Amino acid sequence: MKTRRVPAPVLDVLLIAVSLLDIWVHEESDEPLRRAAALLATAALALRRHVPLPAFLLTLPAALVSDAIFAPLAALYALASLNRHRVLLALGALALATCDLTYWTWPEPAFADLSDSSDLVTVTYSLATAAAPVFLGQLVQARRELSLRLTEISQAREHERELLAQSVLAKERAQLAREMHDVVSHQVSLIAVRAGALQVASHDAPTREAAATIRQLSVQTLEELRHMVSVLRAAGSRPTELTPQPSLADLQRLIDTSGIEASLHTDLPEDLPAPLQRALYRAIQEALTNVRKHAPGATAVIRVQHQDSTVHATVINTAPTRPALLLPGAHHGLAGLRQRAELLGGTVTAGPAPDGGYELHLHLPLHQTL
Repeated sequence: MKTRRVPAPVLDVLLIAVSLLDIWVHEESDEPLRRAAALLATAALALRRHVPLPAFLLTLPAALVSDAIFAPLAALYALASLNRHRVLLALGALALATCDLTYWTWPEPAFADLSDSSDLVTVTYSLATAAAPVFLGQLVQARRELSLRLTEISQAREHERELLAQSVLAKERAQLAREMHDVVSHQVSLIAVRAGALQVASHDAPTREAAATIRQLSVQTLEELRHMVSVLRAAGSRPTELTPQPSLADLQRLIDTSGIEASLHTDLPEDLPAPLQRALYRAIQEALTNVRKHAPGATAVIRVQHQDSTVHATVINTAPTRPALLLPGAHHGLAGLRQRAELLGGTVTAGPAPDGGYELHLHLPLHQTL
């Protein structure tokens, strides 16, 4: 779990407050020189992150003339946490210990007498006190650098996983492109050729019209397959449209090439959001496909209207006039339409009509797609 850090301004205020409390405890009001040095050291704490070395040097007079040593210790810790020069840090700790051991008296300073064993303890204590913020600052700096390295390693591993996933995806796309080119495109080409031959050889007008429709749809499917194959084979990791996305302007062409007698009634503008236009197109395309598969000879009426910030699309077909052929299907069309509508905040309902036909209703809120 990531720990929350104290904001820098709050930390500055806390350190200055503790330093002022240290001055209040250790300094007498009748010693202005010592109090001024301590206050200067307290003010220098605000500069410790920006100019750590000058800030530390400004705190040394306080350690030299007063007993308020919190500000020099805090400044030395900041210097150690931001500086890699160990010689400089050692000199800083030695300077702080020396100032702490020096009793400044005017006009000459007095130094600690090292002849007594108790004074040796005092020196050891001063050196340890000065070394503690250096070691702690270096430890914090090492922890910060380790965290940065771990972040870089994590990012490198994530990038490696993305590259591996893209490599696997590229292989799958290449394999899919080969299958589509070698199998699907070949079979659709045969359908187009056979439909063209039937159109030329047949003397029956409805048969020629049906053959022409089959040939036209086969040629259109081949063009889309070629486009998809080229996209699948293309290198690069950017998302790419597999085929140009349809819009409301393509509805009439869809109806004309569907092989179904259908009428379109719409009052929608052509500047609707693209996701809404695609959803409408796919819903009508699926409805016409179902009519062609399950209701041969039926006619259809398509209405697309805008009312109360909602787009309503309705496809109603009559009862079939011929028996339906058994065609393979996965029965995923309506499920896919419902999922697409739910993503846009809409609904899809479908069911038998009273006259024996079938009807599909799509409702999409306009504000969800803006």
